[in-house]
Amino acid sequence: MIPQQEEGDGDDLDFLTGGGEMGARIRAHDWASTPLGPPRLWPQSLRSALSICLHSSFPTAIYWGPDLRILYNDAWAPIPGERHPAALGQPAQQVWSDIWDVVSSEFELVRRTGEGYSTYDQMLPMVRGGAVQESYWDYSFTPIRGEDGSVAGVFNQGHETTGRVMSERRAVAERERLRQMFDQAPDFMAMLHGPEHIMELANPAYLKLVGRTDIIGKPAREALPEVEGQGYFELLDKVYETGKSYVGTAVPVELNRAGGEPVERRFVDVVYQPITDAQGQVTGIFVEGSDVTERVNAEAELRRSESRLRFLSELDDKLRTSHDASDVMRRAAEHLAQHLHASRTAYADVDADNDRFIIRGDYTAPGVASSAGTYSLDLFGPRAAEGMRLGRTLVINDIARELAPGEGREMFLSTGIGAIICCPLLKDGQLAAMMAVHQSDAREWQPEEVSLVEAAVERCWAYIERAGAEARLRELNETLEQRVAAALAERKVFADLFETTSALVQILDRDFTFLAINAASAEEYQRVFGFRPATGDNLLTLLESTPRHYEGVKQMWSRVLAGEAFGQISEFTDAQGARHWYDMKFAPVRSADGEIVGASLFGYDVTARVHEQQQLARAEAARREADALYRAYFENTAEALFVIGVAEDGGFSIQELNPAHEALTGLNSAELRGRPLEEQIGREAAAQVSANYRRAAAAREPVSYREVIDLPAGRKHWDTVLVPVRDASGRVSRIIGSSRDVTARVQAEEQLRQSQKLEAMGSLTGGVSHDFNNLLSPIIGALDLLQRRGVGTGREQRLIDGALQSAERARVLVQRLLAFARRQPLQAISVDIRELVQGMADLIASTTGPQIKVVVDVAQDLPSAVADPNQLEMALLNLSVNARDAMPDGGVLRISAVKEEIGSGHATGLPPGPYVRLSVADTGTGMDAETLKRAIEPFYSTKGVGKGTGLGLSMVHGLAAQLGGALTIASEPGIGSNIELWLPAGGEPVPAQAETAEPAVRPGRKGTTLLVDDEAFVRASTADMLAELGFDVVEASSAEEALHRLSDGLTPDLIVTDHLMPGRSGSDLAMEVRSRWPSLPVLLVSGYAETDGVAPDLTRLVKPFRQADLAACIAELTGNEAGSGTGET
Repeated sequence: MIPQQEEGDGDDLDFLTGGGEMGARIRAHDWASTPLGPPRLWPQSLRSALSICLHSSFPTAIYWGPDLRILYNDAWAPIPGERHPAALGQPAQQVWSDIWDVVSSEFELVRRTGEGYSTYDQMLPMVRGGAVQESYWDYSFTPIRGEDGSVAGVFNQGHETTGRVMSERRAVAERERLRQMFDQAPDFMAMLHGPEHIMELANPAYLKLVGRTDIIGKPAREALPEVEGQGYFELLDKVYETGKSYVGTAVPVELNRAGGEPVERRFVDVVYQPITDAQGQVTGIFVEGSDVTERVNAEAELRRSESRLRFLSELDDKLRTSHDASDVMRRAAEHLAQHLHASRTAYADVDADNDRFIIRGDYTAPGVASSAGTYSLDLFGPRAAEGMRLGRTLVINDIARELAPGEGREMFLSTGIGAIICCPLLKDGQLAAMMAVHQSDAREWQPEEVSLVEAAVERCWAYIERAGAEARLRELNETLEQRVAAALAERKVFADLFETTSALVQILDRDFTFLAINAASAEEYQRVFGFRPATGDNLLTLLESTPRHYEGVKQMWSRVLAGEAFGQISEFTDAQGARHWYDMKFAPVRSADGEIVGASLFGYDVTARVHEQQQLARAEAARREADALYRAYFENTAEALFVIGVAEDGGFSIQELNPAHEALTGLNSAELRGRPLEEQIGREAAAQVSANYRRAAAAREPVSYREVIDLPAGRKHWDTVLVPVRDASGRVSRIIGSSRDVTARVQAEEQLRQSQKLEAMGSLTGGVSHDFNNLLSPIIGALDLLQRRGVGTGREQRLIDGALQSAERARVLVQRLLAFARRQPLQAISVDIRELVQGMADLIASTTGPQIKVVVDVAQDLPSAVADPNQLEMALLNLSVNARDAMPDGGVLRISAVKEEIGSGHATGLPPGPYVRLSVADTGTGMDAETLKRAIEPFYSTKGVGKGTGLGLSMVHGLAAQLGGALTIASEPGIGSNIELWLPAGGEPVPAQAETAEPAVRPGRKGTTLLVDDEAFVRASTADMLAELGFDVVEASSAEEALHRLSDGLTPDLIVTDHLMPGRSGSDLAMEVRSRWPSLPVLLVSGYAETDGVAPDLTRLVKPFRQADLAACIAELTGNEAGSGTGET
């Protein structure tokens, strides 16, 4: 009994009214003992939601509060099963502990996001009856927001779908069973759609009949072109147009079952049954039947056998009363000639000499002369003579064509024989007699005719010799007994078949009374109509118990009794509402005089087949949709897709390429189809890809790899995935592949590695060059000073001069390192390349020697280019010396320059625009691929120890890059090399400045110089140079020390400072001096080539330098010669 609500609470608890059993339980529940508290304190949001829940007819529950306490209505009560009613007011996790792993995250999602959640056919493993059972549910969770707007509870609605899910599983299994029945049916079946009779389905028996499998999806005329003209397509058209079925028995059809010629003649029992839609319109045709070729051939053979037996029987009748050999032969000849419609039949005896034979008599057709007479066997040619003597029947269809002159042709033709069958009779191995059938004209003798002649001859000889007559008579009697026994057995077989067949067989008289009905038919009547008829029952009387079927069944049988033969598939519904379909063929039964005396029905229960056809139609629609999706992806994706055929012998061929693949590779599917892989892409490429195809086929699972292949579109790098596809037998028959062109990425990665390598080496050489400059500065400065002062003896001066030359060579080497590192200071201006090249022609010719022929070919209209003329001259000289060294036995050095306009994607990688291409080509030894690959690496040389630094090409490459151009190298071993320097085209060339004489060193005091350098030796060397130039030198080891001296009152005429020093740099010092002492000139000296952070208007001098270089910079900076000075300051 459910407690009732206490009095006095009604004013506040109207939201709890109604709700049936659960409403009463909720009102009676002790809520004060739960976290929810008494109902009068519940928030309005809970009250509203609970009111909706209790008055909903749909299963509804509310989960409220932090621990999701449950409230629910009557419709929801069966869901928790045995947990009801204890579940009321309990936490969700406690009630649903068995499914909490599933639903907890869903509750959390709704509470966290404030959004609803729904799911369909969700499997929940519920405990029912003490055991975990699969159950399936459609349900939703909707957030209930409290008064503060946050999610305070969850509104749940749903219902169980376990029954439907399980039913669908059973339906899938049933469809699979029907599909198997269709595939395994012994009769051939096919579904044709539309007026073109498109082949939608065909079972294996049908495919076996037609001898091919590629007919699905094709119109009948295209799928079976050899059937055109045989009347079948016209019958299909008629069935489709009229909606009337067609039934054919033992109809012939000629099929190209093996491909090519000739066609094969088959016989079939076939039914064309129209298929209609809900509006009764014909949409297709169901084809069903049996291949009865063997039966028809057997019947034809039986007819031939009967004809043969009838002939022989008649022959026996004619010969039985004759006891004279000549009469026997005459009678046999006449009967044989009349039966075969021959021109003449002759019989002859052969003499003991085995050559001469006598035709004693013959039978001739009207107008044909007799051949009676004596002849020599050899005159009829070796083929006839030898065959007769060996006991072989002679068969010639065309004497004139088959026999050459000298082979008896003249003898045959002279006796009026155009074709012949001649049978010999041997006695004791000797030719004794012959019987021949002649035709005046050529005739193609059939095997049964030859056999018949041989049998007739055998009978004749038997009657003539009489020796075996009794034995033959007994044999004939035994054969007759066997035939009688076989006939009786055949009648029993048909009777047994009638009663045991699953086919429905019925015969009615004109009054609808059953003359015959087999067991299968009676059982179907019992199952569908509820009565079991027997022979003698009246069908209409029995149908009175099922009035819904009466008229329909009566009309069908009435059509047959009116003389119409037809077939149809009809649907009947039994008393339980189950639907049954029957394929029924009706035919009238006629008496000997043709009068209709009844009607027959032959049919099958095709319910399973109809269901299967419906399921197959749905499956086919799904397959067509999937095919369309696949084809859309195949044709439109940017991925390179391809299909590879795998032959039985393991060979491969390209079957199909999608447009993206054809565009990327230059291959064409239409041109490749049907050819082996080696012919499609070349033997070498085929061998390469075949290895991967074999790997995929052997693995029988997807494989992925990267490959490089040479194809018509060029060498490509691919990331490829291969997926093997197996046929029904499990053999991998196709491989579907997807390739992504990663050529650009591979090339970019290679270029990045090379760039990083050169950058790292550049950073190294740049740093080393700075250190060398600092080391060379005091060396060159000191040696220059000693040389100018003439210190020491003549020998010592020569040593000083040699040391100075070596130091200068070291300075050049450092410049090359800086050029490679792209850190040399360049004076990039617009240079007249034509003038520069022609101006260096003599120098290059003298440098390379007389064994080298130097050819200069510079275009007349060559524009100027952006370059540093001094560095460009050095680069050109380096390239010329390299060319000379590559031609130890002499050769041609060609220097050329032309204008080039390049577009995007150029091999140099340069941006589009005008360029000057400066080329240095030789006819020397050339470079192989490995040497060419490393040609621009610094310190890489093939000249041997002491014959080069390995920096020439590196320097030229760095110069080109620094000028915004590029360097390309082409070389072939034994042919020569061509180095091309690409320079950006410039404006009007800047005139070359005349060389200025080295400033003279004038003695006398010229002012004070503040010299700043952290390297003591460099500072000392520079101080001596300045002192010799007439300056008083004040030294400082850092920028900070120099600023202290200036701040302390030092007023120099000039500051010479190193750039990079510990602490503040020389550039920082110059900026500070400019701001505080703007009139004080500053000369910046550095061993680094970089100008980062250096003001462009700040005069710079690069280490190492000579006194003349220092004097020139001071003169430029002060506007006076270094030696003139301005006096003391």
